[in-house]
Amino acid sequence: MKNNVNKEATPMQKAGRYLYWILLVLMFVPFKAMTGTEIISAPIALFVGLVFAFTFGIPFPKFNKKLSKYLLQASVVGLGFGMNLEKSLQSGADGMLFTIVSVIGVMIIGILLGKYMRIDGKTSYLISSGTAICGGSAIAAVGGVMKANENEMAVSLGVIFILNAIALFIFPPLGHFFGLSQAQFGTWAAIAIHDTSSVVGAGAAYGAEACELATLIKCTRALWIIPLAFFTMWYYRNDKSGEGKAKISIPWFILLFVVAMIINTYTPQSIMPVMGGIYNTLVVIAKQCLIAVLFAIGASLSLKVIRQVGVKPLIQALTLWMVIGAGSLFVIMYFNV
Repeated sequence: MKNNVNKEATPMQKAGRYLYWILLVLMFVPFKAMTGTEIISAPIALFVGLVFAFTFGIPFPKFNKKLSKYLLQASVVGLGFGMNLEKSLQSGADGMLFTIVSVIGVMIIGILLGKYMRIDGKTSYLISSGTAICGGSAIAAVGGVMKANENEMAVSLGVIFILNAIALFIFPPLGHFFGLSQAQFGTWAAIAIHDTSSVVGAGAAYGAEACELATLIKCTRALWIIPLAFFTMWYYRNDKSGEGKAKISIPWFILLFVVAMIINTYTPQSIMPVMGGIYNTLVVIAKQCLIAVLFAIGASLSLKVIRQVGVKPLIQALTLWMVIGAGSLFVIMYFNV
């Protein structure tokens, strides 16, 4: 069967398969540690993935999807070994409170906007969930609970992926334009950017402190998947249109992220000189893996996905994104959140 598939592949498709592996391997090369220069940054990795997908399509869609999902989770856990739990909680307390308000507000606005625009109810709900919490992870979790069909999932994920890719390019320049501090940008990125990958990538591009705070607040925000999943189960309790059994996906990697922070924070000083070196290595590896994650995410966004989205869902998602982005920026700048 594999031989038949290979024979039917065009020269362009074959070239795309080989090039995919070459580029993926390059994403794991620690150029900064080797040369002192960050040749492939987070935005560049995402851009390379986008150009590849637009040119060659997606040669290994299932593998690419699993790679971006599990490697992202491992990267977030690895970043925890470079963070101090007590300092992070202290600096992120205000951001966590702001997260609660933003999650509830975006969900309400998104549902009402979807009804006003007459967008399919489940698609609108999924887009709202992805914007309010953590992009594709929230959509995947909530979609399973509400028994969303393949088209509803594809459209909502496509919309979020498009805006998520744009965010990584525009947020750091906007942060500098508005003169945001490291803490302000970290909070803004965690609330206004959809997926964890682009939140961490944008934070890293802005500075170490911004990256640390953005990761913490984003992971706190992602925990809202759990109550939202239970609310979704109740909200769609009488719906019979879906297939399969409802299930709630709990983001266990966030628990491991907290465990990593605890280990780093409370490691005895007597062994810290040795363990500290190990923790720093894990953080470096995690950041490098994140580069590969962003390439894989970019390589998932083909022209076919963009065409499948449609105008109304994209307008809804863009409107929600502008509301949460502008609203959170205003509060952060003028109320010192």
